[in-house]
Amino acid sequence: MTNQTTYKATIAPLPYMPQKVSNMAMLAYIAALVTCAIVYNYYALEFRWILFGIIEVCGFFYFSNHCSKAWVNNTPKTFITKLFWWGFAIRILWVIISYLLYIHWTDTPFSIGAADELGYHEMAIHGADLLRDNVWNIYLPLQRYGGNVAFSDMGYPIYLSIVYWIFADSILIARIIKAIWSALTAVLIYKLALRNFGEYVGRMAGVFCMLMPNLIYYCSFQLKEVEMVFLAVLFAERADFILRKSKIQWKALLLLLLIPAYMFMIRTALAATLVLALLCALLFTSGRVVSIGRRIALSTLAVIAAIVMLFSTTSIGEDVAQMWQTGGSTQQGNMEWRSQREGKLSQNFAKYAGAAVFAPMIFTIPFPTMAETPGQENQKMIHGGNYIKNILSFFTITILCVLLLSGEWRKHVLPIALLCGYLVVLVFSNFAHSERFHQPILPFTLMMAAYGISRMREIRWIKSWYPYWCILMFVAAVAWNWFKLKGRGMI
Repeated sequence: MTNQTTYKATIAPLPYMPQKVSNMAMLAYIAALVTCAIVYNYYALEFRWILFGIIEVCGFFYFSNHCSKAWVNNTPKTFITKLFWWGFAIRILWVIISYLLYIHWTDTPFSIGAADELGYHEMAIHGADLLRDNVWNIYLPLQRYGGNVAFSDMGYPIYLSIVYWIFADSILIARIIKAIWSALTAVLIYKLALRNFGEYVGRMAGVFCMLMPNLIYYCSFQLKEVEMVFLAVLFAERADFILRKSKIQWKALLLLLLIPAYMFMIRTALAATLVLALLCALLFTSGRVVSIGRRIALSTLAVIAAIVMLFSTTSIGEDVAQMWQTGGSTQQGNMEWRSQREGKLSQNFAKYAGAAVFAPMIFTIPFPTMAETPGQENQKMIHGGNYIKNILSFFTITILCVLLLSGEWRKHVLPIALLCGYLVVLVFSNFAHSERFHQPILPFTLMMAAYGISRMREIRWIKSWYPYWCILMFVAAVAWNWFKLKGRGMI
């Protein structure tokens, strides 16, 4: 105990995002943007996408440094208040701006190339009409209306139907509610990181989630990502609370059972990952964190709940079985389909991309789209957010290695199991390089990155290697855009 006290007094954790880290990341981004514009001059990004990227990258890194430093001495209550209301204000501003932009660009309040978004919207309008006609069991009628939508995709249309029913089919109010869920996600990550890694890391992780463009971006869509991220973080925060609390609160325990049950109707892979992460936490968490009695009781309950959920409906069992059976093969099939799409040379490279290619990069991808590739407006709009993830993944990867080698991982099994478990599923799926499918565990990635940054004083090689990582991400961004253009036969 004496050694630990002395250590904390001599090498305190870094309480905020260092300005040098922010400046280096912004410099590498500008360099990559300029290089792509010069090297691929005929396909340089349009000004609107450049503007989005600069706001995303410079806004995130500047205010991460500013807010984490300025708010470091606030009381926890004051910090939470600021975190929520600033996060909510940023999201509301984006909801209004994007609403007007989409009307200007598409003559509708929906994004360019909206597909799933329009499908969910139309199903929700139909569901709201059913509710107004006093048809309360809307599952089957809504499923048929959507063309026999899979059980694992029915949770969001039902939720959106209820929102439309209450608020007269208002697209804008549905997005304002998303802004609330997304702002609350930052607060929940703060609480989760606080219990696992301390006050400084909690505050930095909360600020990261408040400012992360990818988490803000989906507030402008009628898609399920915002709600899915919120529920995943809520589950992790409540599970961690129960594991570490001296007495079990039955309300929290009930919530812990309901979230994965509902999540099976939103994304099967994520629901299964939540359940397995909890089981891993119960099995492997250090005895200093979870007592043996609590471990046995909660493990038994979790196993029973998982069995009941899997066998209470054949849809869940079939979805989980299909998820495990089709992983790698469906990814390879999807890559080959991309390689042959529209007869383009473009994705000829893609057919060689499988789990072996994606696994080493899974914490870092997707790389930013910094060249004018047709039909990828959404990727160009959020390219700055993807770059931020590329940079911060350095701290995520390094701190996971430190935790693994030092044995400290046993104190933080739940968030690590959730993060790594879902990424393993992604590696063997069709969507390893899809930014949208990385959303559910993005807050956990940011939390681990915050912890990595906080230990830069102690683990000096993290600080030493970081500039090389920025150079590597610069090279990766330029190379990735060559790959996209060359693959499409554009250069």
